[in-house]
Amino acid sequence: MDSVQRSIGQAILISDVVAHPLSQMLPKPTVTSWGTYHKVSMVLIEVRTDAVGVGEVLARFSPKAYAELIETSLKPRLIGQDARNIGALWQSMRRSLSGRAGGMLIEAIAGVDIALWDIMGKAAGMPIAKLLGGIGREAIEVYAAAVNWVDDAEADRELERYIGEGFPRIKVKMANPVREACRRIERLRKRAGDDIELCVDANWAYDLDQAIEVGRALSANGYFWFEEPLAPENEQGYEELRKRCDVPLAAGESNFTADQAQRLVANRTLSILQPDVARAGGISETRRMADYAALHDVGYAPHIGMSGIICETASAHLAAALPNFRVMECECDLSPFKRDLADLAPGCLRQKNGQLDVPTRPGLGIEIDWDAVKRLRVQ
Repeated sequence: MDSVQRSIGQAILISDVVAHPLSQMLPKPTVTSWGTYHKVSMVLIEVRTDAVGVGEVLARFSPKAYAELIETSLKPRLIGQDARNIGALWQSMRRSLSGRAGGMLIEAIAGVDIALWDIMGKAAGMPIAKLLGGIGREAIEVYAAAVNWVDDAEADRELERYIGEGFPRIKVKMANPVREACRRIERLRKRAGDDIELCVDANWAYDLDQAIEVGRALSANGYFWFEEPLAPENEQGYEELRKRCDVPLAAGESNFTADQAQRLVANRTLSILQPDVARAGGISETRRMADYAALHDVGYAPHIGMSGIICETASAHLAAALPNFRVMECECDLSPFKRDLADLAPGCLRQKNGQLDVPTRPGLGIEIDWDAVKRLRVQ
């Protein structure tokens, strides 16, 4: 570590970039309006200098395709370059493919960007939260995710589990039919009581008329936000829903770059912006999104979902630094990506009464278990 810290005033040359495509079976299926997830993937990025930085790519499926893109299109632009020039490297990677920014390319860039920030933190001897020069929170508020779209008995058990684990805020997955969704909204509010904060994530389940009806049920039962009720492209629909729905709207996990958040943030259709650092261009672009949201009095709430410990930890550093941070998702799936990949326990096991300590070691503040990487690697 000392030799790395001394190199901060000198070029930190990138010697290699390795993409590790990983896949896992979830300990318990995640059930949303999209369906039931038993297995998901990611790509772990390793950027090698005199230190190693790690990052995570949100690659739910086909991780080998992402790894090939990184190896053939991004790696040649990075080898021999100075890792300190994160902005220039981001722009160079963006130019590896033409067309509108998004999709696999920006997700791949996200993993590299996180790894570069990890290297910079290690070189400076500072956690990324301090390197970002922000608010300096030592702990952040989190909510449990999630009560799945399952039968009543199982939903009750999941709700009671999170309450028993000390979470004061809990997310509930919602889907069709609308009548059943409205009944679930009321049922869980009664079971949770007034002291537990509840929010809903619909994963694009509804059209506008359906979302209005569900939104009324959420407002009547005191839920604190309505997340992704409509498809992300339906910006006009979100604007109309905002006019006809009292509960705050949250979205943004589907955005890749800051310009894709611009319309609904600028007109304050959204009360909460939820970029995912492993999708939205990494720490650099996610920070741009959150800063833009702050200019418009829109809160920032990191999305985690079925991602891994690197995504969760990078999100915690951003949450600690940014002024408009509200609350971070704490996915409670205890998957191998969160449980086995590093020496830091998942947030759902470390949180206390909805508060999560921010790592204090340099960079991300985690050490990867490379034996676990080998076990989870897609051959």
